[in-house]
Parts: sequence; structure tokens; C-alpha cells
Amino acid sequence: MNLPIFYQEDLVLNAGLIELGPDASKHVVQVLRMKEGEGLQLTDGKGNLITGTIEAAHKKNCIVAKTAQEFRERNAKKLTIAISPIKNTSRFEWFLEKATEIGVYAISPIICKRTEKLQFRKDRMQSILISAMLQSKQVYLPQLNDPQDFSAYLQHQTNAYKCIAHCEDEANKNDFADLKMHPEMLLLVGPEGDFTNDEIATAIKQNFTPVSLGSNRLRTETAGVVAAALFCI
Repeated sequence: MNLPIFYQEDLVLNAGLIELGPDASKHVVQVLRMKEGEGLQLTDGKGNLITGTIEAAHKKNCIVAKTAQEFRERNAKKLTIAISPIKNTSRFEWFLEKATEIGVYAISPIICKRTEKLQFRKDRMQSILISAMLQSKQVYLPQLNDPQDFSAYLQHQTNAYKCIAHCEDEANKNDFADLKMHPEMLLLVGPEGDFTNDEIATAIKQNFTPVSLGSNRLRTETAGVVAAALFCI
């Protein structure tokens, strides 16, 4: 049976009865008009999935009786996309949605010299990630980091195989798709207008490998989605 799935951040795993938060309760009872005895699933975005039935259909504190519980292992491959916010907020939100559906591990907004306008409402963007996770029937929520200055961000990255996608002609660029054998990758994606030459040089100095995402010149948000698809699918 294809049950509707809802997000509960503070999911109590050892409880037989689970009280949903106000937002989830309202969606279950008022929006979907679900009744006592109907089935649903809950996830905390950390791999846990609970199946249950509605015990009490209250619009402010819906109660769910647990019938089954499982933990799903995460894909061992992890991709973090560090990407510049763009002026068109709706296009950036589209990237967040699609990257989540595809299965990226984390998203880090970076502020570059050519970043035109920073409109970063973390609460709204977190909601977009949650909706995309639920719509795609996943149980892992990508980590959404706070915006950080480009240079400062580079200084704290050590574990993953590090790449930078830029539009400058460079003979020794690697094909990003050829590097997907690495279990953990970090990819830098620049703003509209691309990274500056100084930013590219700084990244390369800090052991970021220049990569190509194909022969076409891509918009920022498209580049992020293409990279996610090349690595995660």
C-alpha cells in the first residue's frame, strides 16, 4: 500500500503512540482530511521510517499508533554541492528541490565576488527540502548549511574529494562524471557570471580539481542539478 509520508523532526522512536506537531497535524487532518484508522508513515529525515494508523485525528495534535518501524541505510556515496545563491530566488529553490529528489548529501550556499544578491530564508528553503524529500519517498533530508564567504568556506574543507566547476577554458579539466568512483565529493558551483580567476586560482591552490560538467554552458542552478544527477544516479 502506498501510504502518505510526513516529516517529524523529533520522532520518538521508542513510543507506541506518537503525537504529531501542529503543522503535520493540520496537514493530515484539515488538508488531507484523514480519519481515525487510516494509515500513514513518518520519517525524521535521518533514516528512520515509522508506519502507523491515526488514533486521534485532532488538527493541532494528531495521535498516531505505531504498527511498524525500520531504519534504512543511507547511500554510502555523499555529494556536497557548495553553490552560489542567484538573483532569481525561484530558480535557486528549483535547484534545492531537484537536488533533494536526486539524493545529494548536503548543500552549502557560498558567497562569491559575483554573487549578485543574497536572499536566503533558511526556514523557507528547509521547507522546500522537506517537501522534496517526502515527495520522492526518501527518509534522508539533505543538510542545508548557512551561507558562508567563499574563501572562508574553502579553508575548512578537508575530507571529501574536492572539485570546482568553472567556465574558463582549461586544458586539464577532468570530466566530473569520470570521478564518481570517489565515495565522498565536494563540488563548487559559481554564480551567474562564474567564479573570478582569483577564486579559481585560490580553489586550485587548496587542492580543488577543475572539472567539466559537459560541453554546454550551464546556468548555476542547472549545473548543480546536472552534477547531482551525474554523481548520485
